[in-house]
Amino acid sequence: MIFPRQSKQRAMNKPSSRTVPTLLREIAHRAPAHLAIIDGERHWTYHALLTDVEQCARALHGSGIRHGDRVGILAGNQAEWLLLDFAIMSLGAITVGLNTWSIARELAYQLEHSETVMLFLSPQFKDRDFGALLAEARVLGQGLPCLREVIALGELSSAECTDYAAFLARAAVDPSVMRATAEGVSPEDVACLLYTSGSTALPKGVPLLHCGLIDNMWEIGERQHLVSDDRLWLAVSLFWSLACVNAVFAVITHGGTIVLQPHFDAGEALRIIEAERCTVFYGTPNMALALAEHPDRPQRDLSSLRTGVTIGLPGQVQRVVDLGAQQICNVYGLTETYGNSNVTDAHLPLVRRLETVGQPLAGNQIRIVDPNTGTEQTSGTAGEIQIRGNVMPGYWQDAVRTAEAFTADGWFRSGDLGFVNAEGYLHYRGRLKEMVKTGGINVAPAEVEEILVTHPSVELAFVTGIPDARLDEALAAVIVLCSGHQADADALRAHCQGVLAAYKIPRHYRFVEAATLPLTTTGKLQRNRLAALFGS
Repeated sequence: MIFPRQSKQRAMNKPSSRTVPTLLREIAHRAPAHLAIIDGERHWTYHALLTDVEQCARALHGSGIRHGDRVGILAGNQAEWLLLDFAIMSLGAITVGLNTWSIARELAYQLEHSETVMLFLSPQFKDRDFGALLAEARVLGQGLPCLREVIALGELSSAECTDYAAFLARAAVDPSVMRATAEGVSPEDVACLLYTSGSTALPKGVPLLHCGLIDNMWEIGERQHLVSDDRLWLAVSLFWSLACVNAVFAVITHGGTIVLQPHFDAGEALRIIEAERCTVFYGTPNMALALAEHPDRPQRDLSSLRTGVTIGLPGQVQRVVDLGAQQICNVYGLTETYGNSNVTDAHLPLVRRLETVGQPLAGNQIRIVDPNTGTEQTSGTAGEIQIRGNVMPGYWQDAVRTAEAFTADGWFRSGDLGFVNAEGYLHYRGRLKEMVKTGGINVAPAEVEEILVTHPSVELAFVTGIPDARLDEALAAVIVLCSGHQADADALRAHCQGVLAAYKIPRHYRFVEAATLPLTTTGKLQRNRLAALFGS
């Protein structure tokens, strides 16, 4: 069965703009003095936001950035991330959001694959030296020949970096040139390129279009019943689609305010939500758990919270409600579907929001298909969730995986399992694919296995997810050692450090004989039985 979603009654307030540069001008014209961004002691009204974005866009143009060029951002949650993001899109160039947890190998791949020509980076972020990280990535990426210039958002990390103030000094571009450039941006142009883990070791580049950023995010905001007085607490990393796509544009299309937290820290988050009277919660189950368990929680007033989005089991959604967000929305979607394709309405009874991820957003359709036969399933019968509507056009420079991801009649294969009830509400029931979602972040087992088997004592390695109270799933590795070799969990963890981002390193290890691996009658590994090797 196919389940469309009808447009909502409040659609008369939807911005008429179909591209990011016209959207910013439209919202700024509606309420120029309204606060758009709060970043610590720094505040931007919508008028100031538009002014600074246009300055950045002129500086980008003065630096030689043109339509279709890829420009990367490697930084924490700071206002400059958003200013540059909007400015890049305003030229018809493409923002490449880079993972702040990446190690050099991962960064080199993303910069090479995207052919990024300019990179903005924070020299330091938390305990990481991004200047040193980039230098290592250059070595691994044969110098990254496409990368023409690096702009430092802070003190210079090396002689190769241009100072941000010097970059802004390039903004002396004729206004008529900039108007023509902005007018040349099409709703069907790629706005941003985000990387997401796939079923192989290499991440996939997901291009998202201007029109989708506006259309889909407007509908997500509608399900939350956002208004211009809403304030979003945003500690989710901006490189992640939940933040730079979902949260940011849901709020911007509704003229609300974004309150940035540089990176997630539970105690500081509690302070910010209270001090700024944030009304919108965006966070994963492990973030909610950290907030609930923090010793400052009883002393902090979170009564301003009202709505937002989260994911998880009923108990995890209930935890967000208990924090104060009584109208939290349970959601379903992927980066490939502009963050979410299904969202529960904030005004649904809580029991419905706990058990379902909602109906499709306007502009989207879903169908449930038997993964073996391809037959569409009737309501109440589980199968693969397939999506049509606001979906990426295809993986960046990857025709093979694009063909694998879409059916012959144009539906996106999610690789996820679910069913739809008679009212069109989707119930998520897990993944058909081998992906592990740990702490709300997708990890491809193949990528981790590829590193584990480079240890001289490891013959075979298989990675799966096992239940974890904090992370939903923790990475667990089943290891077959080479004959006569010894290794333990600590040795394998040490082997992975510096090669894999910390969240990709397995927490649990089980050493087995090859003969005990769960196999089918044809000798294929039964991955769905790996978790059972770790017991209950």
